[in-house]
Amino acid sequence: MASTETEAAVHRQLGELAAGMRALQDTMRRIEEGAGRAEDKAAESRAGVHRRMDEIVGRVGHLETSTATIVSDVSEMKPVTDDVRRWKLMGIGALGMIGIGGIALGVSFADVLKRVAALLVGRI
Repeated sequence: MASTETEAAVHRQLGELAAGMRALQDTMRRIEEGAGRAEDKAAESRAGVHRRMDEIVGRVGHLETSTATIVSDVSEMKPVTDDVRRWKLMGIGALGMIGIGGIALGVSFADVLKRVAALLVGRI
């Protein structure tokens, strides 16, 4: 009887061992599947990051091109702006001279009128 009990105990232990091994295999399979899903998500995330980086590189390149264009436009405009400033200053100076000449002419004309009036009043 001892051998029957021993065989039953061995069969039970072997059954428990087999069940434990199946449980370990199931756990390992789930871990591998989870790791595979995590790797897929990480790959998708990296792809998204790379896509956004490519977009940023394109936008920065466009900004550099725009900035270079603006710099060249401003450098072309500077001489024109300087000329306009010079013309404005010359115009203000000319207006000032015309104003002074107008005042002198006005004073002279008023003096002439005053003398003519004095002559006319003196004769009448």
